[in-house]
Amino acid sequence: MKTELAFKTVSVIGLGYIGLPTAAVIASRGINVIGVDVNQKAVDTINAGDIHIVEPDLDIVVRGVVSTGNLRATTTPEPAEAFMVAVPTPFHHGTNENGEVSHKPNLDYIKSAAKAIAPVLEKGNIVILESTSPVGATEKLAGWLAEARPDLSFPQDKGDSADIKVAHCPERVLPGYVLQELVSNDRVIGGMSKACSDRAVELYQTFVRGECVITNARTAEMAKLTENSFRDVNIAFANELSVICDKLKINVWELIKLANRHPRVNILQPGAGVGGHCIAVDPWFIVASAPEEARLIHAARRGNDAKPQWVLEKGKSAIMDVLAADPSRSMSDIKVACLGLAFKPDIDDLRESPALDITKNFGELGCQVLAVEPNITKLPAGFEALPITLSPLDVALEQADVICVLVKHSAFADLPEKCPKNARLLDVVGL
Repeated sequence: MKTELAFKTVSVIGLGYIGLPTAAVIASRGINVIGVDVNQKAVDTINAGDIHIVEPDLDIVVRGVVSTGNLRATTTPEPAEAFMVAVPTPFHHGTNENGEVSHKPNLDYIKSAAKAIAPVLEKGNIVILESTSPVGATEKLAGWLAEARPDLSFPQDKGDSADIKVAHCPERVLPGYVLQELVSNDRVIGGMSKACSDRAVELYQTFVRGECVITNARTAEMAKLTENSFRDVNIAFANELSVICDKLKINVWELIKLANRHPRVNILQPGAGVGGHCIAVDPWFIVASAPEEARLIHAARRGNDAKPQWVLEKGKSAIMDVLAADPSRSMSDIKVACLGLAFKPDIDDLRESPALDITKNFGELGCQVLAVEPNITKLPAGFEALPITLSPLDVALEQADVICVLVKHSAFADLPEKCPKNARLLDVVGL
């Protein structure tokens, strides 16, 4: 006897690195999923059974659920029983009163999503914010929905008896392992009322094997920010160690390996900085909410943001050595190979990537840059006017005067054997 589904139709708003895998996994459970995205090209790609992002095995799942009709993409929201909002939460660009770069959270995408789904909301629906957000964002989402639909009641006014349930459930997945972790990881579910939490748990239990842990919306928001801030502080410690060890002529990776043999020590790995739309962003949401209190979190974020400039200075020093060895050459003659552009190994995601910024800065110096990124087929916008070309690894190694290893891609695993013996090598990931 077939068990009746708790949800027949679910809508996922935002079909990016989190939204599309989530939509595909839910659809694989036999639930009708309507994916919504403002990008017509992404919508067309998905409806053709293909994907527009890099994530292992996702193409197989999407192809399957599209072929069965369980997943369909569109640019316009349609009625559903549940709406899961997975849109970006970037910063407002600008500077503060001290002339420093501003990191004020930008909730415009969440607000746009609220206005888009409001017209199709019906009594009994639940809206879940999955986007990593500053504390209070779920309440703002509920407020925007209430403004657009005064004919419906919301939990900020009616609590458990509200027509529309609202909750926050932050994604907690690792790029490259999203399909597995969407199912296996525990989920923190923060409803704006008990009824909101209970209904959200019903939805997640349709595809999550991990435990669904209930709290309130604000604590759920802060939990995700705390998880990534903890990692950011740990990485900042590792990055600071790498700078100190460079000065003291110590192998930082050996040092960390030895220190981690202590049963209560777990230092993460240093690198070119910290990127992505989580660890490089989330701590700033805490800082913005409590600037006077979040001193350690703020210091760690500033330290990690400074690491790319340290890497660039090391690279410039290597370039100067090349020029000093052959005064007949100019900066435009120098070739620098930058290995890796993504923010972490074996993905195509360039968001907030320190490697991308370092590569661009080398181009702005006027030298020829051979960018090696095996997970993309073209350089991002803004690189056209710079002397930067996408290059195969073997070509870059053969031609480069200076080689900078910026990302620990598995495609670079045999680099120690391939790297020319006389190469000026800057390896910031311990490859």
